[in-house]
Amino acid sequence: MSTLLPAALQRWLPRTWRRLPEPPTALWRDIVQRHPFLRTLTETERQRLKLLSTHFLQEKEFHGAHGLAVTDAMALTVAAQACLPLLHMLPPSGKRSAHPLSVLDWYGDFVGIVIQPGAAVARRNHTDATGIVHQYDEVLAGEAMDRGPIMLSWEDVLAAPHTIDRGGNLVIHEFAHKIDMHGMGAGNSPDGAPPLPGALWGTGSEAKAREHWRAVMADAYARFRESLSLAERFGGDTPWLDAYAATHPAEFFAVSCEAYFVNRERLALEFPALVTLYDGFFRSRP
Repeated sequence: MSTLLPAALQRWLPRTWRRLPEPPTALWRDIVQRHPFLRTLTETERQRLKLLSTHFLQEKEFHGAHGLAVTDAMALTVAAQACLPLLHMLPPSGKRSAHPLSVLDWYGDFVGIVIQPGAAVARRNHTDATGIVHQYDEVLAGEAMDRGPIMLSWEDVLAAPHTIDRGGNLVIHEFAHKIDMHGMGAGNSPDGAPPLPGALWGTGSEAKAREHWRAVMADAYARFRESLSLAERFGGDTPWLDAYAATHPAEFFAVSCEAYFVNRERLALEFPALVTLYDGFFRSRP
């Protein structure tokens, strides 16, 4: 990493005090053009995304695993997709008057981003109901750790322009987990119900907004699991959304967020109520 990321001292300055160079014009244009879901943004949205990405890069540290050298182009490719969900959000505080860069607080609990050349293999332990510990290997394209780094497979990051039809995007998936984890208590697990920045959807209170979120998500998750079960048992139509979404409510949130940002039209056909929910959450800034 060299020219794109400014001196490390700037990281400790308030965002409004920083004077950061913009990404090279040609590099930014190339990244936007290679990703159809970025090409469709308005010029104003692209400029805001570039600003968020620039400050994101200043606040994060990229590390290549297994000898992989992380270039400026690689880091900016990740940053642009990671910041896309933040583009129209309120900060976690819910303050509508807050500085636009405060939305980066959603990613404020970690610094490190580890880029693997391809998928990684993680050793897992599982204790069953009888107390027996089982060990197994899990192949991971990415992983987000609470208060810890994010791991991404560069092979899968590169695939982003080609996985739109099935609503896939690794970077958005892992950063959706970080949004879900924001402010989570130690020892807790993400559950697909991130903190809400205020009384959204005209509910009148944060408590009612949380109830609304959980009701819509629970219904969408249950219907998806049922449709997947019917397809597996009786040979019905396979649901469009990745089957991994059925493994846990937190994964349903992350997988559906991928689809929302790269193929909103198709997700709206499958889950219209869910898209309305996400519109209120991800487009909460006036």
